[in-house]
Amino acid sequence: MPRDNMTSTVQRVAKQALTTFRTPSVASEHNKVFSENLSKLKALLSEVRAADLKIVPRSIESTPIPPSRIAPPVTYMHIYESDEFSIGVFLLKTGASIPLHDHPGMYGMLKVIYGKVRISCFDRLDKPRDGASGVHFNPPLMPFQRSSLRPTVLKSVGEYTEESSPCVLSPQKDNIHQIDAVDGPTAFLDILAPPYDPDEGRDCHYYKILHAHSEVADRKNEAQEQGDLWLMETPQPNEFWCGGEAYPGPKVSL
Repeated sequence: MPRDNMTSTVQRVAKQALTTFRTPSVASEHNKVFSENLSKLKALLSEVRAADLKIVPRSIESTPIPPSRIAPPVTYMHIYESDEFSIGVFLLKTGASIPLHDHPGMYGMLKVIYGKVRISCFDRLDKPRDGASGVHFNPPLMPFQRSSLRPTVLKSVGEYTEESSPCVLSPQKDNIHQIDAVDGPTAFLDILAPPYDPDEGRDCHYYKILHAHSEVADRKNEAQEQGDLWLMETPQPNEFWCGGEAYPGPKVSL
């Protein structure tokens, strides 16, 4: 590997990611060594800029939709993937969103390299013993829809730019999120550990937020505390799909 690749920012990030996630059995924030390595990875990731990846920030004018076809609203540049983690760049066009989705049993780190994103994070709550019985939705749901509902809570909504620290999710916290481009095109470096793998039970699921109606919540006006937000799994939305792009930056070799 050329020397500049060996010392590149993304190579150092990938090397630290491997150190952090190479032993899944200790991947818990209660483990001191894992927490220290995760902090080091977050610090390294904070340094990444578009220029380090040889990616030129795009403007609204430079990303027209080709007249011959509808371009994907989101594209992905693959950088590296192993059993332990994947790393790549998502690029969102103006007004694009990555719909609400989960990361089963996975850690995730997201670092904006240009533009601005809004990230809305949710946590699952324990499913009530009686499921969603006694909870009313408008319009009403079919029985098969109600059986898969899970109560949820909105944990945070934040806007991130290249100057922001990485957004971090864990298997237990902020694991379900939606990402929206704000005020123009945007891109972010993304680390997932371990990567999605349907054969290992790590498929990507999409969700819709439902607002429940109950007399208690209406009287007290305590929406989230009363658990009136519910997750309903849905197919991948028709308006969302992700294309591929060649990655122009330094290669990663581990």
